[in-house]
Amino acid sequence: MAPGSIVQELVPEQNTSSSTKTNSNLSFILNKPHDVQFAERPIPKISAAHHVLVAVNYTGICGSDVHYWEHGRIGHFVVEEPMVLGHESAGTVVEVGSAVKTLAPGDRVALEPGYPCRRCNDCLAGRYNLCPDMVFAATPPYDGTLTGFWVAPSDFCYKLPTNVSLQEGALIEPLAVAVHIVQQARVRPGATVVVMGAGPVGLLCAAVARSFGAVKVVSVDIIQSKLDFATELAATHTYPFQRISPEENANALLEQCNLGKGADVVIDASGAEPCIQTSLHVVKMGGTYVQGGMGKADITFPIMALCQKEVTVRGSFRYGPGDYQLAIELVANGSVDVKKLITGVVGFTQAEDAFKKVKEGQVIKILIAGPNERVNAGSNVGIGENITENTSGIKGGCC
Repeated sequence: MAPGSIVQELVPEQNTSSSTKTNSNLSFILNKPHDVQFAERPIPKISAAHHVLVAVNYTGICGSDVHYWEHGRIGHFVVEEPMVLGHESAGTVVEVGSAVKTLAPGDRVALEPGYPCRRCNDCLAGRYNLCPDMVFAATPPYDGTLTGFWVAPSDFCYKLPTNVSLQEGALIEPLAVAVHIVQQARVRPGATVVVMGAGPVGLLCAAVARSFGAVKVVSVDIIQSKLDFATELAATHTYPFQRISPEENANALLEQCNLGKGADVVIDASGAEPCIQTSLHVVKMGGTYVQGGMGKADITFPIMALCQKEVTVRGSFRYGPGDYQLAIELVANGSVDVKKLITGVVGFTQAEDAFKKVKEGQVIKILIAGPNERVNAGSNVGIGENITENTSGIKGGCC
């Protein structure tokens, strides 16, 4: 198919949906907190030789999406103009720019939703996730991927292997976050790892740590059903976080999980102050602590434990070079089963209902089908007629 043409029928997801013969660019738009609308927007056009046009098949809901929907801002990023939400997506290439050699119409791709300037010091040093001029979907002032069509640089669209579905492709984004966190932690074969928080990112951190060769992975959360699911997915041990002091929680965790003097690596995927405080009492002398979850801007931090143990501390922000490719490989080779995280799939016009369910903690990961994607009417999870469900019965929520 020559550049400039539009596919008249999207490639359907086998056994889960069939496509409509429309070219809708219906978009899910946030005007202000709890004020959303569905509106048709013009199909975007390719304006650069290395860009591609992608029909969005599935999009997951991230905690940041819910935060914008609820509050209209995250830190200094404020929704001042109507903004399309969503950034965890997979889709089908329908048009390519004249210089694109690696993709063709019909290819199924996972979308990396942000792309950098490629010229600043951070980009040139291989830290493009820290680029000050990053264009990132659903981060003001840029629109997101809860829409019919999306234009992006071809090198930030990753072709999915034949054994990886488009629904799994939508979960590559949070998996890449987990890959980056575990890479920051330098997890090696034989390591012991504690992950605070069993929301989607925390669960995926546990799974990635296991795939990296960790022999003991402890998932920590306050909700027992999430801990049960963590065991099913990847965790070797779990610990129910208690309303006691950080030192008492740390001592109980180390004893119950037989971690001796401490874990080699502790990852916080919760952003919760008590978990962060406990983490520094759980990590061993000379161990590594990685902050992956974001919570309050300022917290009380046990600096004495940090210094006396000579703990290596790293932050983690989104994903960088190689993280998406590795995430796809982990799914393709069976190391991480992201399908287990999908609680359900809803039709596009049910997007706001899906956001409410995520906010209420009634799902682990819910996918929204693109406006050109028809979801099979079958079993449901209580938010509408047009929904499919993972029948594991597990309930959870964002870390």
